[in-house]
Amino acid sequence: MKAPTRRIATAALLLFAALPAFAAETDGAQKPIAVQMYTLRNAGTLDQQLKIVHDAGVHAVETVGTQDVSAAELKQLLDKYGIKAISSHTALADLRNDLDKVVAFNRAIGNTTLVVPYLDSKDRPKDAAGWAALGKELGGISERVRAKGMRLAYHNHDFELVDVDGRTGLELLFEAAGPNLQTELDLAWVARSGHDPVVMLGKFRGRLFAVHAKDNAPKGQAEDEGGFAAVGQGVLDWNAILPAAARAGVTWYIVEHDQPRDPAKVIQTGADYLREHLTVSLPARASR
Repeated sequence: MKAPTRRIATAALLLFAALPAFAAETDGAQKPIAVQMYTLRNAGTLDQQLKIVHDAGVHAVETVGTQDVSAAELKQLLDKYGIKAISSHTALADLRNDLDKVVAFNRAIGNTTLVVPYLDSKDRPKDAAGWAALGKELGGISERVRAKGMRLAYHNHDFELVDVDGRTGLELLFEAAGPNLQTELDLAWVARSGHDPVVMLGKFRGRLFAVHAKDNAPKGQAEDEGGFAAVGQGVLDWNAILPAAARAGVTWYIVEHDQPRDPAKVIQTGADYLREHLTVSLPARASR
C-alpha cells in the first residue's frame, strides 16, 4: 500500500472508531434538557451552581429572575460554561411594574422567554371570574412581551388545579388569555393535585413551552425533601408521560427539585434519565 493511501486508510479507521462516541455526544447535546436554577439555590456561588449544570452535561438553564447579579456578570458566567438561558422565572409584580427593565435584562443575557412562576396569596383568584380576569391580564402582558420579541409563559403549582365550576383555574386562565400565553406545566404538582399528567398535557397541546420534569417520592418517603424525587426515581409514570409530552409539542424538559438534599446528584440523575428516555430532538424553534 502506498504511503498516501495508507494514511487515508488509517484516518478513515480512526474516524470510524470515534463515530460511536461522537454520535452519543451529538445526540446528548440535542436533547432539549435544561435545569431550573432554583434547584441549586443552596449549592454554593452562582459560578459553582453553573459548574454543576455543566458537569451534568446540560447546556441550558431557566434562571430565577436576575440570579442577584448584573446581566453582564450572568452572561459572562453562562458563556464560561457554554450554557444558554432558555427562560427566566419572573415575578408577576415585575412584569406589571418593570416590564421594560425585565426585557432589557433578559435580552442582554440572550433569553427570550419569561415565565410567571408563582402567585402570592393576594394574587390568587377566588372564583371563575377571577381566573378569567387574571388570564385576560396575562394575555395582555403576553402581547406586550411579544411586541418586544419575547414570549410569556405561566408555571403552575397545585392551587390552579382545584375545581372551579367544573373546570380548573388553570384552564379558565388560559381560555381567557388568548393564544399567545404559553404553558410551563409542572408535572409533579399536576400529579399532587390529583390530575393525570398525561391528560393535562393533552389539554395544553400546542402551547407547551416546557414542562418541569420532577418526580414525587412514594407517600411517606423523602419528607425532608418535601416529598419530591429525582426524575425517574419516584411514582410518576414517565413511560406514559414522555410520549404524551412529545405529542403535545413540549419544547423543553426542565429538571427541577424543590428541596434537594444533594442538588448535584438530583440534576445528574434527572438529566441522565431524560437523555436515556427522550426520543425527541431539539426543535428548531427552541434555538431561536
